[in-house]
Amino acid sequence: MERALHQDRHERRTLRRIREAGFPRPKRIEDFDFTANPNLSPELVHTLTRPEWVRSGHPLCLIGDSGTGKSHLLIALGTEAAMKGYRVRYTLATKLVNKLVEAADEKQLNKTIARYGRVDLLCIDELGYMELDRHGAELLFQVLTEREEKNSVAIASNESFGGWTKTFTDPRLCAVIVDRLTFNGTIIETGTDSYRLASTRARAEEPAKAG
Repeated sequence: MERALHQDRHERRTLRRIREAGFPRPKRIEDFDFTANPNLSPELVHTLTRPEWVRSGHPLCLIGDSGTGKSHLLIALGTEAAMKGYRVRYTLATKLVNKLVEAADEKQLNKTIARYGRVDLLCIDELGYMELDRHGAELLFQVLTEREEKNSVAIASNESFGGWTKTFTDPRLCAVIVDRLTFNGTIIETGTDSYRLASTRARAEEPAKAG
């Protein structure tokens, strides 16, 4: 009876951590189709389901075109970390920057940066989808600095590092941000072939073949 109660409490805590992370949709590693993306090493991805990299405060970068699975992996690995007892927060890059700008306007910036600094793993999705002005880029840099070598950051970006100057228009700031996000980190390139597009085409062709 006591064991069952303990298990029940553990499951409730796990579900609460996953809910508090703010993932937009549920994604699991076991649902990821590695056969659809030969660029990805299943062995490397599965090592990241173990929590050592989060415990050590190391970063993770998922780089690739839309539809190549990087957001799925970002959410799934974040979920794995939450299930192992870590505090996780998911956010879109633009949403994070907007919140930081609002906090700065309301004289709440230090408190907001501290809040993002406290979680064990911060997952930032869609980094590189739009240009940030210098103020926005500097605020994001402050969050990364707050977390440096203490707590992990995992990012998903549709731009290779060489293209990040389109997002972070100050070249020196861009170089420092890339350095923050790659030092002691893991970089996974998901490639350029959209398996979402391929699966949509395959589904469209099936009725034609059947006919």
